[in-house]
Amino acid sequence: MPTSRPPRTPGARAAVPGAARQTARDNAARVSGKSPELLGLAAIGLGPVRPERFAERVYETLFHAIVEGRIGVGSRLPSENDLATLFDVSRPVVRQALDRLREDQLVESLRGSGTYVREKPGLAVVQDTAPEARIGHIMNGLELRLVVEPECAHLAALRRTPQDLDKMARLLDGFEQVNASGGIAHHVDFAFHEAIATATANMRFVQVMKTLEYDVSHAVNMLRHLMHIPPWKRSQDAMDEHRRIFELIRDQDAEGARRAMRGHIENARTRMFNSRPGL
Repeated sequence: MPTSRPPRTPGARAAVPGAARQTARDNAARVSGKSPELLGLAAIGLGPVRPERFAERVYETLFHAIVEGRIGVGSRLPSENDLATLFDVSRPVVRQALDRLREDQLVESLRGSGTYVREKPGLAVVQDTAPEARIGHIMNGLELRLVVEPECAHLAALRRTPQDLDKMARLLDGFEQVNASGGIAHHVDFAFHEAIATATANMRFVQVMKTLEYDVSHAVNMLRHLMHIPPWKRSQDAMDEHRRIFELIRDQDAEGARRAMRGHIENARTRMFNSRPGL
C-alpha cells in the first residue's frame, strides 16, 4: 500500500487585473472556510463550469491546470466534496473527471491521504496510444477544422447580428484579460470560435464545433506533457488573428473572413508543435 505524504497545496498566483481578478474573488467567497487545497485552486481562477458536459469540463480545467504547471507535481488536490463545491457540480461528476486524470497518469490516489499530481510519466510508460497515433489524431482534427471553420467565418460575415458581434467582442476582451493574467484561456478561446459558428445561424455548425472543443488543444498539450515540452499557450499573434477575424466579420467581408480563419488555423498548427511555448 502506498505511504501517505504531507500535502503541498497548489500555489496561488499574484493578483490579476479586471475580470480575472473578479472571478478569483467570487471563487474565494464561494469556498471560504474550505481546505487550503481548494482555496489554492480558487485563487488561480478555477470555478463553476457551464451546464453542458460537466465531467468533460471539470476534467479539462484540471488537465490544463496540471500540464501548465499551475498545480505543481506533488500537490494534493482538494477532496471530491471540495472540488464539487468549487466547480458547482455533483460528486459523481468530479469522480468521473478524476478517473480520467488517473487514466492519463496525471494524478494518483493514495489511500487515506488523497489525490496527488504525479511526475510526468513520459511516453515510454503510456501504453494506450502510441505517439504517432496521438499525432495522427491531432492532424485529423486540424484537417477537419480547416474545412469547417473558414466556412463558418464566411457565413458568419453574411449573417451575423448585432448580438453576435457584441458576444464576440466580449469574448475577445475576456480572452485577452485571461491570457494577460496568466489564467487558463482554453474555454474562452473556444467560446470565440463557437460564437462564430453560432453567427452562421446554422446549429449544425455549432454541433460540429462542440465535438472539436477539447479535441485538438487537449491532444497537443498531452503529447507535449509526455515529451517534457512546455505546454502550448495562446500567443499574442493568436489573439491578433482573432481580432482580425472579428473585424472582417463585423465589416461583412465574407471572403476576407474565410481567408483569415484558414490562416489562423494553419498558424495554430505551427504554434502547437513548436518546442517553445507561446510561439
